[in-house]
Amino acid sequence: MPMKPLPSSSSRVPVKFKIPTADNLVPIRLDIEIDGQRYRDAFTWNPSDPDSEVVVFAKRTVKDLKLPPAFITQIAQSIQSQLADFRSYEGQDMFAGEKIVPIKLDMRVNHTLVRDQFLWDLSNFESDPEEFARTFCRDMNIQDPEVGPAIAFAIREQLYEIAIQNVTSARESRISKKGRRGFEYVPASKAGGISLDLVKYFGQKTSVVRKRKDWDAFEPIVDILSSEEVDALEVREKKNTR
Repeated sequence: MPMKPLPSSSSRVPVKFKIPTADNLVPIRLDIEIDGQRYRDAFTWNPSDPDSEVVVFAKRTVKDLKLPPAFITQIAQSIQSQLADFRSYEGQDMFAGEKIVPIKLDMRVNHTLVRDQFLWDLSNFESDPEEFARTFCRDMNIQDPEVGPAIAFAIREQLYEIAIQNVTSARESRISKKGRRGFEYVPASKAGGISLDLVKYFGQKTSVVRKRKDWDAFEPIVDILSSEEVDALEVREKKNTR
């Protein structure tokens, strides 16, 4: 699949808001507690799906997990609110020149602890976080099937936040009376000293590169925790959320 053409960095012309991935999916987080029962989940949602699907999803989730009916409204409202936030950015300008940003992973999924840091190319709108996550799990010999989706979600969530920041920067640049002329961008050659064709080296769906000097400092860390370690972490997490 050919890459979608983007404005050259020299033109400093913004593009319309879009998360820099092939699929423009919205990362959704739910953390709902009713009468002592708590439901937490994280997943992506296609903003093009009809709004009626939100209620269908909420009802199915409550039925499958045997949650009280009151959760239906709360789940649906939370998803709809997050979709509304996403749609509020649609049609707005954002920067999309060559730009390399750091992505960090620091998570526990069941018994698997993952820590990593790498650079992501925001100019590649054909990147695939799920493909990266599958490759990561295969290379690190991660057996838990829930880890890959969690890694992909963490990447998408960070890319979404960066896209929002790029919208804000474009807006501030446009309305600034003193400021810089045109729209600001960060060339890849200024982002950590990297200047290379990521598509040539890594393919069209991959946007990840590790600087050679960082290979040792940011080598991926994957630990498998014992049940006792997981229990201790969960107790600590509960205390931190109070």
